[in-house]
Amino acid sequence: MELGTLKPLLTSVLMPPLAPLLLALVGLALAFLKKRGGLLLVALSLAALWLVSCHGTAVWLARHALPQFEPVFAAQLQAHQVQAVVVLGGGLLPGTPEYGGAAQPSDNTAARLRYGATLAQAAGLPLAFTGGRGWAADSRQRHSEAEVAARVLRQDYRLTPRWLESQSRDTAENARWLAPLLVRDGVQRIALVTHAWHLPRALAAFERVGLSVVPAPMGYVLPLENGALQWLPSARGLLASREVLRECLGRAVNRLLPL
Repeated sequence: MELGTLKPLLTSVLMPPLAPLLLALVGLALAFLKKRGGLLLVALSLAALWLVSCHGTAVWLARHALPQFEPVFAAQLQAHQVQAVVVLGGGLLPGTPEYGGAAQPSDNTAARLRYGATLAQAAGLPLAFTGGRGWAADSRQRHSEAEVAARVLRQDYRLTPRWLESQSRDTAENARWLAPLLVRDGVQRIALVTHAWHLPRALAAFERVGLSVVPAPMGYVLPLENGALQWLPSARGLLASREVLRECLGRAVNRLLPL
């Protein structure tokens, strides 16, 4: 078994909502055994779950726990002598009944494709896409992210990607397997398209393989509601906080165990 196959499980254990729920269960067990601090641990765990489920928390974390990147536009890519736009995969929907069971990009992948295609067309640059079958991919996933992305780009954007990398299973492999394809064609300077919360880790991965990278962030975590609403728990807030915290964890692991 490859170590990478454990990454999704370990990440789930360390991330909300599972991490605070597990702590709450430990607290209940301690309380049942009449150990001091059991109920306090339950209360703290539930408070933590409430906090990370607020979209306001996600916005604060995105601004203060991760490096910040300004948006980039087509004219800037030309000024920076960028040679290609690279889009990172962000997951697949392996079977969609409304499309006859055909695989479709996940929301994250679709958003990255849209921005990457817009940027590449506006700047007149070739486009690359990297994404295979992630470590946590469902067994029903028969196609790679790259195969599905190429189909969507042709159908929806009338754009054919010049480079497709379909073997990678995570961000580090995105960079490792795509870089030789780009370098072979003389590409050394790229614009890297991914979510703003994912960009710090992705940027480091692509620079490690020797590419010069202009960050092209999209999908910023921004305020969506006002007043007290942003401090009420919601599924959307929990998901946004989880994405940011996962990137913080990934960066910490990369510093301790550089690949």
